[in-house]
Amino acid sequence: MPLEPYKRGSTWWAKGRVEFNGTPITDYMRVSTGSSSEEGARRWIEAKTQRSIRGHLLGSQANQLTFSEAVELYDAKPKEARYLLKILDELSARVVNEITPKEIRDLGPKYYPNASTDTWFRQVVTPVRSVINNAAELGRCHPIKVKHYSKSERIAQDAARGHRSRRERQAADRAWVDAFCTHADPYNAALLRFMFETGARIDQAISLLPEDCDLMNQRVWLKAQKGHEAQWVKISRAMMVELANLPPKRPHNRKTDHRGEARVFGYGDRSGYRKAWATICQKAGIPYMSAHDAGRAGFYTELRVRQGIDPISAAKAGRWTNSVLPDQRYARPEDNELEMREKFRTDPVQNHIIDADKYPKRKRK
Repeated sequence: MPLEPYKRGSTWWAKGRVEFNGTPITDYMRVSTGSSSEEGARRWIEAKTQRSIRGHLLGSQANQLTFSEAVELYDAKPKEARYLLKILDELSARVVNEITPKEIRDLGPKYYPNASTDTWFRQVVTPVRSVINNAAELGRCHPIKVKHYSKSERIAQDAARGHRSRRERQAADRAWVDAFCTHADPYNAALLRFMFETGARIDQAISLLPEDCDLMNQRVWLKAQKGHEAQWVKISRAMMVELANLPPKRPHNRKTDHRGEARVFGYGDRSGYRKAWATICQKAGIPYMSAHDAGRAGFYTELRVRQGIDPISAAKAGRWTNSVLPDQRYARPEDNELEMREKFRTDPVQNHIIDADKYPKRKRK
């Protein structure tokens, strides 16, 4: 009998033989597909069947890694796995060394026709490239480089879908923070002030447990994230007092009625703040900002643009190892374009005396 899926516990298995033109070409097998769904098990069977038939027909030439085999070698994160699952049918039987960079880039508009080029790169190019280069590190194939979509491609796609990508980012200032905190509850007010003062990311902030706060020494323990090591971070005396007066709160999942372990700011996941912040911003009459714009971007813009702190000191305060990167990605300009142009027409405070010798009059011939 050909390979068929069947459920065993919570996992789907496969049993039978691989057949080619009605003739078995493998021994009888009973093996786990590693999938928790029938659909995933059938994809596994299809890939296994294709590999076996290729081996039967090509012999030693079949020992070339396919993309589906490369995926099995890669420890994908849940989000990456979802992206790969969508495009797996397109590449599963392909020999990895035969996949070209252009072929990978062309999958973006095919599977996400209404998305931006940044989405194409994030959800198609990056996971596929990671799978192939992981296999390359294991010596199973050649590494691959895939260039980003060009600016002209981004503009053309934005025009086609009628929506501009890469909107101009904002950064909170003290006036915005004060207005927000005036209308916020103590937990959200403290959360914003903490991120604005320390440059902590939202996931680092909401993950704070009571034992992570060493208030006697005015410091908190921030977990590692995005290449930054876990470390102690100093806080101001005012922040220390605010945290000391904030009772830890257990996050409540209203769908399951489950309460998690007590956290400093009371949120259980990094997106839980959004609805509350939108309401607070509406009450305060201020534009909505994400935690990243209000916190990390606001922190760096406050130091570099408003206070004029040098880039090395500002980068160190925000735990960046490269002082160039935050200037490029996090510093937000304060003046708008019109104000900048008007400065060319503004009279200086002191009238400058023109040196006649420096600019001599031309003599008529």
